[in-house]
Amino acid sequence: MSKSAEEEHPQKALAWAARDNSGTLSPFHFSRRENGDDDVTLKILYCGVCHSDLHTVRNEWGFTHYPVVPGHEIVGVATKVGNNVTKFKVGDRVGVGVMVGSCKTCECCQQDLENYCPRMIFTYNSHNPDGTKNYGGYSDMIVVDQRYVLRFPDNLPLDAGAPLLCAGITVYSPMKYYGMTEAGKHLGVAGLGGLGHVAVKIGKAFGLKVTVISSSPKKESESINRLGADSFLLSSDPAKMKVRNKLTLRIK
Repeated sequence: MSKSAEEEHPQKALAWAARDNSGTLSPFHFSRRENGDDDVTLKILYCGVCHSDLHTVRNEWGFTHYPVVPGHEIVGVATKVGNNVTKFKVGDRVGVGVMVGSCKTCECCQQDLENYCPRMIFTYNSHNPDGTKNYGGYSDMIVVDQRYVLRFPDNLPLDAGAPLLCAGITVYSPMKYYGMTEAGKHLGVAGLGGLGHVAVKIGKAFGLKVTVISSSPKKESESINRLGADSFLLSSDPAKMKVRNKLTLRIK
């Protein structure tokens, strides 16, 4: 007879979980594994809300396994570290993003591209090699292999920095790959949604000349006055959309 979520592991935990596609979350008692030699245990202080969480909770992608505890923008404080852990110590400010496991041996893993590993393990709505289920960051604690734990700098607020673990890396990665980190270059951001506004802020931090492209004229003030974009293009205006020779980063 299979064990309940609360009995699978020795460490008791509390979370907010969805039990069906209604979108309703309610308290959920479950358990986490004991801290192993390569693990870091986090006391979760904040967790960002990604739109992926909403899709998963409502089963809009069709592969949600209930009950599900969302959350993959996790930040907190390390409360335990394993004997083999060298990068972290108890009390460190740490974070966990979209993945908590991979094979560690394939070509992708060897190149620090674990997100392409065919055996990548997501932070929630996924399963561990032993068959037990993963639960995300809408909870009070989590145990993660040190390879997938990140250190938070002291000058970065935990609550404000949490979205960088998903939305932030999603826009930063292509900017870095395509060399959009040099001051003076032009960056176009299509859409000022959850990812778009982070792209604008990162672009300005790099000293780029940022143009926001949006179908909503209401976004112009926010783009320029609040986020510091240099210009704004209304995508429904054909004349303005004839602008050329701008590198556009498409954010959906």
